[in-house]
Amino acid sequence: MSKTVRILTINPGSTSTKIALFEGENNVFQKNLKHSSEELAPFEKVADQFEFRKNVILQVLKEEGIAIDDIAYIVGRGGLVKPIASGIYEVNDALLADLRKGVQGEHASNLGGLIAADLATQIGAKAYIADPVVVDELQDVARISGHPAFERISIFHALNQKAIARTYAKENGKKYEDLNLIVAHLGGGISVAAHEKGKAIDVNNALDGDGPFSPERSGGLPVGALVKACFSGQYTLAQLKKMICGQGGYVGYLNTNDAYDVEVKAKEGDAKAAMIQEAMAYQVAKEIGAMATVLKGKVDAILVTGGIAYGKPFVESLKEKVAFIAPVAVYPGEDEMKALAMNAVMLDQGELTAKVYC
Repeated sequence: MSKTVRILTINPGSTSTKIALFEGENNVFQKNLKHSSEELAPFEKVADQFEFRKNVILQVLKEEGIAIDDIAYIVGRGGLVKPIASGIYEVNDALLADLRKGVQGEHASNLGGLIAADLATQIGAKAYIADPVVVDELQDVARISGHPAFERISIFHALNQKAIARTYAKENGKKYEDLNLIVAHLGGGISVAAHEKGKAIDVNNALDGDGPFSPERSGGLPVGALVKACFSGQYTLAQLKKMICGQGGYVGYLNTNDAYDVEVKAKEGDAKAAMIQEAMAYQVAKEIGAMATVLKGKVDAILVTGGIAYGKPFVESLKEKVAFIAPVAVYPGEDEMKALAMNAVMLDQGELTAKVYC
């Protein structure tokens, strides 16, 4: 592949939109565009943020003097579409329709393919998504919830989890497919997955289902109390959904989605901030312990990644609780931009074939 082939990657998260420009495999520009709770508050649905986020991207590219007319590939983070196999998918009408509808729920990642397709149409490029959050490799027993009316589903940070797992394997002279790993992605949402020989065979629903609470999400709640709230007449369906995803976790307890802000307050002696921060680490550790049982105790390493992994007090608290299971390796931040670009690189070189979403 020519080094001049340019790739724009777009990764919308719950509180930020990351963009990066690659020339071949070389990252020549990257920026994390943060969105405050106040900026996002006017939008009732995630899909309503489309124009706002697209315009922020275009404005930043203009300010940086980056022309987009010669970009060949635009790769967006995949969203809550139908459960699909891992890989890279060209954005088609069926994919666009499901991204808009959010067939498995609302999440900012739905905007990745939508924005990519809109920009690609403007400049005559091709738009793709890769390893969306609904990559489904669950073993059958992991789907059983406890009642036949409710099935557990796979919604997690598949792109970053896969990229970090492969990075760890490469650094240690091994293949991802030969290792048993527990990967904890700590961001606006938190997902903890058991990776057995290259497949994420169990993972909490990181959007609106179960697992640890996060800066914005409630995680697993006491079911009886939740049912009572649903029929109390005090809340609408929309309000309850927002309590679970958007106004749960740090936002619910501390009125902020900024993990660093919570860390600073805890260090300064804010007892409530310290308790809630510790509670989140506690819940992540419990989920890691659960995934260790899924792997029957045969765990080669525990990998901690995502933005919250920059927080030393949080990570130290987590390590203290889980280091007895397996060695802990920390990869702060996310490698999703490189992962998105590498999918385009491999596609351009013929190492991958784009899959068709239908």
